[in-house]
Amino acid sequence: MLKVRIMPTLLYKDTTLVKGVSFDSWRRIGYLMQAIKVYNIRQVDELVFMDITATKQSRAPDFNLVDDFADDCFMPLTVGGGIKTIDDVRKLLAKGADKVSVCTSAVINPSLISNIASEFGSQCVVVSIDVKKHENGIYEVFTESGTKPSGLDPLDFAIEMENRNAGEILLTSIDRDGTMSGYDIDLIKSVANSVSIPVIASGGAGNYQHMLEAIKIGNADAVAASSIFHFTEQTPLEAKYYLKDKGINVRLYK
Repeated sequence: MLKVRIMPTLLYKDTTLVKGVSFDSWRRIGYLMQAIKVYNIRQVDELVFMDITATKQSRAPDFNLVDDFADDCFMPLTVGGGIKTIDDVRKLLAKGADKVSVCTSAVINPSLISNIASEFGSQCVVVSIDVKKHENGIYEVFTESGTKPSGLDPLDFAIEMENRNAGEILLTSIDRDGTMSGYDIDLIKSVANSVSIPVIASGGAGNYQHMLEAIKIGNADAVAASSIFHFTEQTPLEAKYYLKDKGINVRLYK
């Protein structure tokens, strides 16, 4: 059985890290290198870095920025934001990324996912699916940092991405993002039970019990979180000890 991963998410806007609620990331919370240095010593399994303005500004990823911080990141690194082409992926991997996360371009150009997997391997490509729940209970995939409705059902889209050889799904509830009220378990479970590739639960973690619920009830293979690590004293390492005590298979480093 694969070990469950704890994956902090860093949202980068202009020159600093930010966080907010429901993708309204207005609050500046510190600097990138400071966060990386902290996570280097806290037994983080993987780090997710998202440039949240790249796509909305119609620009490519900041390759120089990734080059600057990747050498100091001593854990597997996933980079997202602004990825539109195979060449973007090639450059990010050359700069030190281990994986890429593709969101808007996966909706606009689904064949890009197949092409990335063919060129670099499925393990390299994470499809980020950002989801809103409407008042009628229907879930919908949104793009461009949660601002543009796609008309796509997240379950159908996840299945298509698996068929296009995506390696993983990063599934984020826009409604729960930053609220620390718990993951959307129904959303996670519906997607995780319909695909065979790993599903990373994201959006809503406020305590370790929330993580446990996403794993045991939602069948998530990993949990991503941001606010819990920035705004409380809870840590990735303590999360692992809690989950281990509850019978979850996690990786603890000596």
